[in-house]
Parts: sequence; structure tokens; C-alpha cells
Amino acid sequence: MDRCLGPRNVELSAGRREATDRHAETAYEAIAPVYDDFTAHHDYRLWVGNLLELAGTAGLSGDTALDVACGTGKSFLPLLERGWKVTACDISPAMVGLARTKAGDRVRLEVADMRELPVYGSFDLVCCLDDAVNYLLTAAELEQALRGMAANLAAEGVLVFDSNTVTTYRGFFSEHVEVEMNGRRMIRDGRSGGGFEPGEIGEACFEVESLEAGVESPVAPEFHRQRHHPEPEVRAALDAAGLELRGLYGHHHDGIPRQPMSEEDHTKAIYVARLKRAT
Repeated sequence: MDRCLGPRNVELSAGRREATDRHAETAYEAIAPVYDDFTAHHDYRLWVGNLLELAGTAGLSGDTALDVACGTGKSFLPLLERGWKVTACDISPAMVGLARTKAGDRVRLEVADMRELPVYGSFDLVCCLDDAVNYLLTAAELEQALRGMAANLAAEGVLVFDSNTVTTYRGFFSEHVEVEMNGRRMIRDGRSGGGFEPGEIGEACFEVESLEAGVESPVAPEFHRQRHHPEPEVRAALDAAGLELRGLYGHHHDGIPRQPMSEEDHTKAIYVARLKRAT
């Protein structure tokens, strides 16, 4: 039985905006207890290392970083291992709580919505990883978030973020995936379909079942809604936010960046940007 409740196709009309405005927070508050188990196969050390190399080609230097939408901390732990001084934030208090148990007092952690991102400082690196920008369901929200990230960049700082390609929505966001670990079955049921088009909103239901007596499943069934951001739209948002694109890469499940980025051949697009230089 489908225990996920709610519409399968989200249209952001004025009358429905309020209902979807906090969808990312709701989804990650629900998934937080099992997030690390569900993503246990991801090699963050390798991936973040590759992204730092890309940022290096854009002139990255220094040792201060802001991790936007940090989740449980899996994206900033490799930075700590490399000696970076990290500030991090996420929209989900539960995810921030889990990140705090890993980082202790080594990281300044805050609860924040990237659409209304405070200025925490002037950072050499600002990153926003794990398709977090795809939870922004309009081009205007994407621009808002990029303006906030730009405001946190040092004059010579580098911004790195990823965005899912149409291949991801036609594949992973259309597939039924089950992961069994620690006495639970985690189920992600994609709803997008192979006909997904650029700029559309994809949905996936996430829920958890207990497999062993005494093992609770404290995860309410919940929808994850993401929007594909076409490259021209991202470029326009970067420009409006006072940023210039310094590199665009794509990669598949191997996490190895390549150029040119292809919506058909890659699952992620990686954007590397810097503040526009005064003329």
C-alpha cells in the first residue's frame, strides 16, 4: 500500500505555494534517523576531494569553508580531515543535530533555509552539495539561494554546487530502490517516469519498514520533491547573483568530473563559480 500522502504532481500556483514552501525541511526531518544508512555507499572523501580539485582550477586558496545544506555532516567531514575551518547549516534541525554529534565543537552549525541564508562570514569556499539546490522549486528560489551564497564568499572565494541532470530524474527518480540495514528496509519509490522533461518537478516517496522485532521505524512516509534546473537557467541565476561561471563539469555514478557536461550522459552537473570582477 502507498503510504505516502499528497499530490504526485506539484504545481506552484499561488494557492498551493504555502503547502509546498517547507517541503524540504519536512522531508529531511522525516528521513534524518536513517539518512546515513541509506547513503552509506557514497564515497564522500573521494567526491569532495574531486570537487576541491575543480575548485583549485578556479583559483581556490585559503582554509575557511561554508557548507550550505550540510545534512548530517557527511559533506564537511572530508574538509575537516584536510584541515579546513568549517561553518555549516541545514534547513532540518534533526539533520543539524546529527551533524553536531559527529563534529562536536569543531564546526559552527546553524539551522538555516538557503533561500534566506544569513551572512556567516567571508569564506574561501562555499559549497552546496548532494543535489540540495534541486529542492528549490522555482528559478526565483535558485537565484535567492545563490545570492545568499555569494554574500558569504570572500573576494577571491570559490562556490561549488551540484545539480541533478534529466538523466537522474528519468532514472533514479523513476526507480524503486530498497536498502536493508540495521534491521530496517528503506524504500524509495520514484514517480517521475522516463518521459521527464527539462525544468519539470520530480517526486519520490521514501518510507521505512521494520525487519526485526524490537527495531522501530521512526520515519514517516514522505515525498521528496525536486526540480531540474536547466543549464541556461542556472547560468542566468548565477549572473543575477553577481557570480561568474568558471567551470561546468558532469559526472556519472563514478563521481569523476568530465567535460563537457551532458544532460544525457551524466547524472550530475557540477558548477564552479566566483564573484564577478569589478570593471
